[in-house]
Amino acid sequence: MTGGSIWMIGDVQGCCAPLEQLLSHPDISSEPDARFWFAGDLINRGPQSLASLRRIIAMGDRAISVLGNHDLHLLAAAAGVRKPSKSDTIDEILNAPDAEELIDWLRFRPLAHFEHDHLLVHAGVLAKWDVAKTLALAGEVETMLRGPNWQKALQKMYGDEPRQWKDGHTGGKRLRVIINALTRMRLCTPRGHMEFNTKVAPGAWPAGLVPWFDVKGRQTRDVTVVFGHWSTLGLLVRPDVICLDTGCVWGGELTAMRLQDRKLVQIKCSQFRDPLVEK
Repeated sequence: MTGGSIWMIGDVQGCCAPLEQLLSHPDISSEPDARFWFAGDLINRGPQSLASLRRIIAMGDRAISVLGNHDLHLLAAAAGVRKPSKSDTIDEILNAPDAEELIDWLRFRPLAHFEHDHLLVHAGVLAKWDVAKTLALAGEVETMLRGPNWQKALQKMYGDEPRQWKDGHTGGKRLRVIINALTRMRLCTPRGHMEFNTKVAPGAWPAGLVPWFDVKGRQTRDVTVVFGHWSTLGLLVRPDVICLDTGCVWGGELTAMRLQDRKLVQIKCSQFRDPLVEK
């Protein structure tokens, strides 16, 4: 791999202090040419959503972040499609003097990124999609978000149906399947139909469900899919998948992994949210 190192970082979720500690770690700060991949959910739930967003924006081209479900929730709130809930910590972004610029920056983030045989998404990839199809479908959503009618289009984002992919899907159905797979999915039926109600730890899920990455015939097994979103799964490192969500906002750790050699750096985090109450 040419160029500087790439550090892949799990869900920040508004935990800016641990992020600063992570970026200041000697193994990371000693590499001035390093780049950073963020697995989405930069904001929300943690106490410093605005500071986290500004910190990552300030990294410029050194940072690539895919959109997570919390990032999309912020866009929906900014569009007037969704109202912030009591557990959200996004008001400081919406009320910031530069809110429009912050929202525009987020609108132009990708939903999937592929480089060095690693595919970065927030949640997962449906078994029927190979890398090329994943990037193409992500691109459809990206084009919508960057267009003049992005606020209206986000009205079609919410809902659990359809739960499986069909090439013939159009309109809101097509948009929802793409967004739900890339930003919300954890478990599937053996046939690859998405299930959204179960968030429990490995081995505790109901019979008849499997992690999305263990659906037979998955078309992305020949690359490494890097994702976050699943804090009860925690750190998972396999040749074909890497999960980096280690529950920072829940009192776990903020995790970074160097792409080329799997070197790990983790920062212990304060518990900002009670997983027994909110998960």
